[in-house]
Amino acid sequence: MTTSPLRHFLEIPYDQLEEMNLAAKKDQLDRVDPEKIKERCLKYLADTRELKAVTVCFSDIEGRFHMLDYDKKFLLRSHDNLTFDGSSVRGFSQVMESDLRLEIDWPSIRWLPSDVFGSGKVIVFGIIRDRDGSGYSSDMRGRLKDFSDELWKKGQVANIAVECEGFLFESENAEQNFRAQDGFQLVHSGGYFHSLPNDPLKLFIDQLAEVQRALGFENEKDHPEVAPSQFELNYSYTEALLAADQLQLYKLTARQVAANMGCTASFLPKPISGINGSGMHTNISISQKGTNLFYDAKGEEKVSKMGWEFIDRLLNSANDMCLVLNPSVNAYRRLDPSYEAPNQIKSSAVDRTSMVRIPLGNEQSARVEVRTVAPDASPYLAFLVLLKTGLEGPMTEKISSEERKTRTRYLPDNIYDAVRHFKSSDFMASVLGQDVKDKFVERKLASADRCPRALGSVVKEGEILYHHEVTNQYLWSKF
Repeated sequence: MTTSPLRHFLEIPYDQLEEMNLAAKKDQLDRVDPEKIKERCLKYLADTRELKAVTVCFSDIEGRFHMLDYDKKFLLRSHDNLTFDGSSVRGFSQVMESDLRLEIDWPSIRWLPSDVFGSGKVIVFGIIRDRDGSGYSSDMRGRLKDFSDELWKKGQVANIAVECEGFLFESENAEQNFRAQDGFQLVHSGGYFHSLPNDPLKLFIDQLAEVQRALGFENEKDHPEVAPSQFELNYSYTEALLAADQLQLYKLTARQVAANMGCTASFLPKPISGINGSGMHTNISISQKGTNLFYDAKGEEKVSKMGWEFIDRLLNSANDMCLVLNPSVNAYRRLDPSYEAPNQIKSSAVDRTSMVRIPLGNEQSARVEVRTVAPDASPYLAFLVLLKTGLEGPMTEKISSEERKTRTRYLPDNIYDAVRHFKSSDFMASVLGQDVKDKFVERKLASADRCPRALGSVVKEGEILYHHEVTNQYLWSKF
């Protein structure tokens, strides 16, 4: 006698997931009325009995990803009145003013592969509101959304694509269990573009690519990177807010796929000394009514005047925003010139040690590539700062074409110098607000002060265990 399963929760095939998520993504990009999307989503939740929960996610000021699962029936009743304790999230509110509101950004809804995320769930991003309903100043996703909407009203779109590298290490929770005398154990000893079809690294990359495709990432290519056990998966550019959301899902998915294999996906910038670190090259362009404003067939390197002004503003504020782009003690190991580090404050079409590179492009693909961004940077904070700086930043020093390529100025090589530049920057205060700027500095110094000031050649336990993407209350309290 056969019996029916006790649980009957939503499980959608990958090809159907891709269609559904691409359609949701298109509605978001086309700015379909959010109220219409909200009504449609609520009806779908009410009508789909196989759905049990909705995962609502947000990121803190440092970029760490947080998720809450709401029972579907509760959410249908209470979706307009969700609150949480902000004092429990590092860099948010104080205990005496802890309650914050969590508003659902319905156009960001995505359907999830059940074999990775569990069956019967969808995911949606949240916007954090203060008690009075106003935008919360430390919610960088909300602020990036507001800035993207401002550009949209001008007829412009900020397009971003990232090349986010990471490492695959043996054993689960390899970062939380890190010991300096042992280091990390690699799962693969091959090199650039090389991995046998059934090597653990290649199996990991293949499964991660499948999940990305199902989530509507619009994949382009994937491969092992230069360092052993290092990976990179590339997908298409999209509007800045969606690019940041996708990056958070990329890292979350990578970590879960790795955990399912008994491994750890790590986005530490330089987890192993002596080999290449991981970067997150960030490609940016601005378009207006489908026209790439960074392209000029007659311009230098086929970059428009607007494109060069964007680059010059980034170079002028390079030191001031370095902490945002490289927000951890470990990140400054990566800015080591011995390993093709993009630590020189200059731009070049060919020199990969330059902070900014101008890739070979045409009318569609012309862009600015900022190579100094670390993979542990908050995408919302980093993209907002890069865009606001490139479009509105001070032009304190006029840079000639030759100076852009040849001058030898360097980014900070330690987090304390980066903090000093960031703290003294009036422009960073104008972009973020003094309160957010102070909160960010406080968080960065709190972790930096638990680590050796001189990095040396051995990766230390402090720079791993107190890293903002690794640490938790238990690890923090062991100091």
